[in-house]
Amino acid sequence: MNALRSFESAARLGSFNKAAEELYVTPSAVSHQIKSLEEYLGLKLFHREKRQVQITVAGEKYLVAVGHALDELDAATRRLISAPNTSSLTFEAPPAFLSRWLMPRIKDFQALYPDVELRLSTGSVNRIDFDHSDLDMAVYFGDPPDDDDIEVRLVHRSVVVPVCSPRKLEEHHIETLADLRKQTLIHVTSRRNEWQRLLQKAGISMTGEEKGLSFSSTQLALGAALEGLGIALSDKSLISRELQYGQLVVPVEAELLTGKAFYLVYPKDRQLTYGMRIFREWLLQVMGLPDQEEPASG
Repeated sequence: MNALRSFESAARLGSFNKAAEELYVTPSAVSHQIKSLEEYLGLKLFHREKRQVQITVAGEKYLVAVGHALDELDAATRRLISAPNTSSLTFEAPPAFLSRWLMPRIKDFQALYPDVELRLSTGSVNRIDFDHSDLDMAVYFGDPPDDDDIEVRLVHRSVVVPVCSPRKLEEHHIETLADLRKQTLIHVTSRRNEWQRLLQKAGISMTGEEKGLSFSSTQLALGAALEGLGIALSDKSLISRELQYGQLVVPVEAELLTGKAFYLVYPKDRQLTYGMRIFREWLLQVMGLPDQEEPASG
């Protein structure tokens, strides 16, 4: 391992001296480790010229595999140290899904599985990095992740509807989709075309003169709708409480299948712990989906 770390550091930094500084050893120790590795392999990994070293073609190829292997060992070690308890689960989800869908149901999960400790955090809507984090599982929003190293389970296909505050509906005459064009339309920046697609589905064209507000997240867009600032588009599953208590209403019956979806994702090469398995089974059961091993299709 010392020889491999010395090789990886020297190859990456292009210097035995810099590798020695990074590894807190002497340059001669780095040179000795790499020489031992070369003797073991029967190959030259570096060309040595006076005080300079240059990696060989064989060394460049070897660096890719060694770097990947060391990264995997480092990630596995951090996961083991940070979460040695197989009953715990470190989980990440987009803010709207976590706060609006999962949080209201956490009490039900805890009542069923009091021995599972959930460690929850918000993360990127559509980018999950298992290699450089302590995550066990995550919910991803968008198209199915195109990654052979990730297991994917469909959780929920996104279907959005217009929503606004009751006060907004009382103050303005809104009976048809065409009436919505006269209102302030609230957009999520990454999904600006949803309003246009919803109206076009009903044969209504946008003029380009509609008033609008744009926000960087669903959370902020829904907050603006709750404040009566305009009409937003939201997945019903994320606003079930607001609809139930009358904080938000659907002014016009219309819906758009966005083509995006929420997916449960986790590394294929990681054996499921008790906590991971229980959470996956519970999440898919609540969503009315089978807990099957086949990956989700797009």
